[in-house]
Amino acid sequence: MTKVRHEAKTQVPRERVFAYVDDYRSVPDWMFGVSRFEPVTEKTSGVGSVFDASMKLGPKTLHTTLKCTEWVREEKIVLESVDGLDVSCIWSFAGSAEETRVVVEVDYRLPGGLAGRALGAIVEPAIAGAIKHTESELIKGLTAAGAA
Repeated sequence: MTKVRHEAKTQVPRERVFAYVDDYRSVPDWMFGVSRFEPVTEKTSGVGSVFDASMKLGPKTLHTTLKCTEWVREEKIVLESVDGLDVSCIWSFAGSAEETRVVVEVDYRLPGGLAGRALGAIVEPAIAGAIKHTESELIKGLTAAGAA
């Protein structure tokens, strides 16, 4: 798997940052390329919640179904694919009332063969830009939501 890790700090309190990231409805607003992030279970947060997601990277739209496998209020959210693109995402939150440190770790595996190499040529160069865009949009969304 290919692992990407990014850390950011914001002056928004941790409970507000966590609540915003944990709200599935906000994900397409701040996560780079995500056009759809919809629950497929009645449970929309926490361990056992499942989401269908679509992400556009270059000319390709990738689909995956993600299940929350670990959830600790104001500390951690772990999503792992159960169908589609093989990906896992770990969000970790730390800090104080004055500052929050958010760490995101994304592991993904592209299919093998010619299709995987072609997809890698699209996905891998876009990852660094996607992370910077996601961080910027997340902070902007927190501010717009009145969380700042």
